[in-house]
Amino acid sequence: MADGDSDGSWKLAEAFGMRVLRQSGPKGPAQARNLGAQNAKGDFLFFIDADVVVPSDLIERVVASIQNDPDLDALIGSYDDEPFENNFLSQYRNLLHHYVHQTSNREASTFWGACGAIRRELFLKMGGFDKRFRYPSVEDIELGYRLKKEGYKIRLLKNIQVKHLKRWGVLSLLKADIFYRALPWTHLILNEGRFIDDLNLKLSSRVSVVAVFLLMLTLMGSVFVPKLLGLSVVLMVFILILNRDLYKFFQDKRGLGFAVKTIPWHWLYFFYSGLAFSIGFAKFQVKKFGI
Repeated sequence: MADGDSDGSWKLAEAFGMRVLRQSGPKGPAQARNLGAQNAKGDFLFFIDADVVVPSDLIERVVASIQNDPDLDALIGSYDDEPFENNFLSQYRNLLHHYVHQTSNREASTFWGACGAIRRELFLKMGGFDKRFRYPSVEDIELGYRLKKEGYKIRLLKNIQVKHLKRWGVLSLLKADIFYRALPWTHLILNEGRFIDDLNLKLSSRVSVVAVFLLMLTLMGSVFVPKLLGLSVVLMVFILILNRDLYKFFQDKRGLGFAVKTIPWHWLYFFYSGLAFSIGFAKFQVKKFGI
């Protein structure tokens, strides 16, 4: 499926014998994938993002997983622990994503479009991805919420992994996390009326968000009340302990220096995630009550 591509990559796919559907655009991954699904012939659809590399035996492993669990409705995989780009932010962000999936529940709480398979008949029955998402956003999470609400079975298979080629910079990271993830995901959460204790929404992450905001308040307050510095230190230690397994993972993978460097970025992530949730909550209430 070529969504308004401009690099001629569809010609390469055709040269390898692939059937390529093209749409003028771009119109976004949701609409493009829906069109591909409508024209597919197999019993299962397998989605991968354009910026991942798959191991040579990935399809065989996905097929074997489906055959071993005939009641499975959908499955998702994970990024691997060897991100392609070597700059710090790319290593940090992609390793964080790997860790989140590798430590999440096997019975998945949602779907993942970067590496996920689903029964074609079920995908079409559910109406596919919500095409109102015109950019790569939470269209896969939204579909997963609908699937789980209807009682369908999604499994996270942690041994099915793909390599992410994404190069993250400061602006691209903040833009994606805030505008394409946090804000629309907040809207989904509030529409559902409940939090899931899984993936990025684990209880420890939500507590960390609150602790980071309290830390900022105590640090600012210490300008006027110096004794608050002691509470700030306690909060710092608390956040470190709460996320110690993640920081240990970073140390094991890239060394102590790398792990230490991730801490301010991880705390910044908690800060802007909480801020985005607050903004999203306010917008949701305004829309709900017509304030």
